[in-house]
Amino acid sequence: MGERVLEADCARCAGLCCVAPAFAKSSDFAIDKPAGTACRNLGDDFRCRIHEQLLDKGFKGCTVFDCFGAGQRLTQETFRGADWRTDRAVAGAMFASLPIMRQLHELMWYVVEALKLEEAQPVHRKLREALAEIERLGEGSADELRRLDLDAHRRKVNVILQRASEMARGRGGKDYRGAQLIGRKLRGAKLRGASFRGALLIGADLRDADLRRADFTGADLRGADLRGADLSGVLFLTKSQLRAAVTGGSHP
Repeated sequence: MGERVLEADCARCAGLCCVAPAFAKSSDFAIDKPAGTACRNLGDDFRCRIHEQLLDKGFKGCTVFDCFGAGQRLTQETFRGADWRTDRAVAGAMFASLPIMRQLHELMWYVVEALKLEEAQPVHRKLREALAEIERLGEGSADELRRLDLDAHRRKVNVILQRASEMARGRGGKDYRGAQLIGRKLRGAKLRGASFRGALLIGADLRDADLRRADFTGADLRGADLRGADLSGVLFLTKSQLRAAVTGGSHP
């Protein structure tokens, strides 16, 4: 097998993200949907019938979800092409496996991003070992996936990821790890090399801020205004985080 694809390929998935999770009617979802029940917008071909109109139809939550390729891996590899519609016996296991595989693939994405950092060369060997181990865990059966201690594995890998981040950011960056920065006015702020790991930046004003080499691992950027911000070399910023923010087309 070649390099693992860590982005969604909906054409090779059985629409798992449209069935497995529950939706609560809110600003993110226009309807209530129980877990394990297909969204009313899911077509017979497992594709979303309103994909181009999700925001207009009130499904913002769908636009910011990213399975990191977990959906197609479960469909094509773990369950060998089976799907929950034609084989109801596998439905429960498929739906239960999605959040587990998604976390594994998200962790793989972070490791792959860390391996791109030249400054983190001293920990590249450990990163490659971690990547191989996560890939191996993902090869397990549905029962084996269910028994994984994901928290313990994530903690172990996060130690290496944080070290890679520190090497890439250098000294002097501000530490906002886990900070409550909801609605904070940070327009034009000098935040180069800052750590926003796990920070709540909902609705924060980061327009024109210097965010070069800042670390956004797990940061909540819903509604954060990044227009005009310098995101050059930004660390661990996912596509879903960008979609949740106000960017005006400004991407790293």
